[in-house]
Amino acid sequence: MAEITASMVKELREMTGLGMMECKKALAETDGDMKAAEDLLRIKSGAKASKAAGRIAAEGVIGAYISTDSKCGALVEVNCETDFVARNEDIISFAKNLAGLIATKNITDVAVLSEAALPSGETVETVRKALIMKLGENISIRRCGRHETQGQLAYYLHGTKIGVMIDYTGGDEVLGKDLAMHIAASKPMCVSKEQVSADVLAHERQIFTAQAADSGKPANIIEKMVDGRIAKYLAEITLLGQPFVKDPEQTIEKLLAKKSAKVNGFTMFVVGEGIEKKSENFAEEVKAQMEQAK
Repeated sequence: MAEITASMVKELREMTGLGMMECKKALAETDGDMKAAEDLLRIKSGAKASKAAGRIAAEGVIGAYISTDSKCGALVEVNCETDFVARNEDIISFAKNLAGLIATKNITDVAVLSEAALPSGETVETVRKALIMKLGENISIRRCGRHETQGQLAYYLHGTKIGVMIDYTGGDEVLGKDLAMHIAASKPMCVSKEQVSADVLAHERQIFTAQAADSGKPANIIEKMVDGRIAKYLAEITLLGQPFVKDPEQTIEKLLAKKSAKVNGFTMFVVGEGIEKKSENFAEEVKAQMEQAK
């Protein structure tokens, strides 16, 4: 049987929002398989799918840039080791300069970005190493995203931890900013239900079917229950299906129709998304609680 570590329990707690002992038990039942444990907890508790984009697991900043005509823009994530360094103006400025370079030089790969020259004439890699020497922490460029459109772009930065760039047609600058802010707050997976993969839907249908089976209702009723849950799930994870954060009485789809506008796509970066941050103190605390619970 696989060893169930404190860090595994912590990760599952963050994914599901459920209690420590529930997560430990689920991991034990699934022999440490994180995905299987998450599915098991969802079936038993009715918990929703995890939203990894809502978890910040490493430090750093998001840099953003949009051209003056709002036709070209970019986002970039720069990671560091501590929140203290992430607040340093040098690293914030570095991220902003990178975003501008990505957009204007049509760069879509971090390796290419590292060799590119900044306006100062220095390469990105040279400046990155200088920042490491100055700030005393490892600094890395994790990812970048570039947009070019016939419509217009807007972006929103929630502090320096969440960055959204949206490509839309119609409406005005206020609508673009509102949509970008909504995405940062509600974290949709994609624009419309047509963009949700068949594999994702099949997996969710399997979970919902297992949940509904415990109701003891006839198969035809269970099928209708599952169809209803799938419809609700699609509304939750797609931009068009979500209630607008500034006016929950209308969906984004209705807002766009009212403004004669269309969303062509978006990019959202959350600092440290999917990266596990070390937390020795928390691990020791969990171990102690596990020992007490035996």
